[in-house]
Amino acid sequence: MIKPKHFSIPYIIWMGIFVVAPIILVIVYAFTASDGNLSFDSFSAMGSFASVFARSFWLAFLSTVICVIIGYPVAYILSGERQRTQRLMIMLIMLPMWMNFLLRTYAWMSILENTGLLNRLLGFVGLPQLQIINTQAAVVIGMVYNFLPFMVLPIYSVIVKIDRSLYEAAQDLGADSMSVFLKLVVPMSLPGVLSGIMMVFVPAVSTFVISQLLGGGKVMLLGDLIEMQFLGTAYNPHLGSAIALVMMVIVIAFMYVMNRFGEGEEKAVGL
Repeated sequence: MIKPKHFSIPYIIWMGIFVVAPIILVIVYAFTASDGNLSFDSFSAMGSFASVFARSFWLAFLSTVICVIIGYPVAYILSGERQRTQRLMIMLIMLPMWMNFLLRTYAWMSILENTGLLNRLLGFVGLPQLQIINTQAAVVIGMVYNFLPFMVLPIYSVIVKIDRSLYEAAQDLGADSMSVFLKLVVPMSLPGVLSGIMMVFVPAVSTFVISQLLGGGKVMLLGDLIEMQFLGTAYNPHLGSAIALVMMVIVIAFMYVMNRFGEGEEKAVGL
């Protein structure tokens, strides 16, 4: 007789082949040399790429902060609209995600390049043109555009579930709109904010398509460095695996800290 737990077997096999096995291979390659012997040379060689690590985490952090600044007001305003308006706006927010990631990034290339739509518009109104393409600013713009929905949706899903009677109770006790927002909405929406931060920061710190297309190869990030070790001319899968393993450990540690912080906030607000 087939038990319910047996239905999980295909999923377990899938995870074992496509998740666990690759991670094991990365670990093996990271701690071995080309001759197959145990070696830490790949980790020692990572010191020369400290600037790439710093740049990747800085741009990912900056993009995440911008997404919070833009995404939180959007989610908050959206949660107060009528149901029909909410459904329409959610569809518009998700609409770009239905398009191919490369197409969305190519679209920003045509906007930001020297002869692109932005500079044409600036020239039309008599303003000086901007040199944005192939810079860190272009990479940040691409990150924010592509990952902003991952910030808006978690925050919106938490705020929209807050019981509206709490708003009324706070106002009955003499709280003005700003006090209600700062002392009620913000603390209760922090789990959504933390989820959004993780969903934006993790792909931003590991991206390579955005930096290649909008950075023009001049803004090297960790994703570019890892790809170079596996597919580029500097073929060194052992070094690439070591970099990927260190980045993965840092990201996991970041997610653990954010989850612990989120649990503490949930207890503090009584969720």
